[in-house]
Amino acid sequence: MFAIFEDGSHQYRVQAGDRLEIDYRESAKTGDSLSFDRILAAGDETSGKIGRPVIEGATVQVEVVDELFKGKKLEIGKFRRRKGHIRHNGHTQKYTRVRVTAIDVPGYAKSEPAPAPAAQPAATPASA
Repeated sequence: MFAIFEDGSHQYRVQAGDRLEIDYRESAKTGDSLSFDRILAAGDETSGKIGRPVIEGATVQVEVVDELFKGKKLEIGKFRRRKGHIRHNGHTQKYTRVRVTAIDVPGYAKSEPAPAPAAQPAATPASA
């Protein structure tokens, strides 16, 4: 199952288990759970549902993996020709990295990520 949700002025298409970077939240700590309720569209392999403007009762649950993740630094330089004036500035955007834990849409089965495969026990050599 997939869902398209809105956070701030951004829209994200996600499935259970996906990791993504959302706008930085000061209050979010690693391990916290967040919920988004502005679900614009959702569906599975056979059918879909489009909200007008949102799907009532639908939520996307995420878990904070990294509370502060910095994006790529943008270098900004301005100059005025023939004046000897140069100005240098930069910007680094902050993000919060999250993992989608569940997608709940009325009329569809709750979507959760597949469990991680169990570790195989190490084989012991047979004594001869």
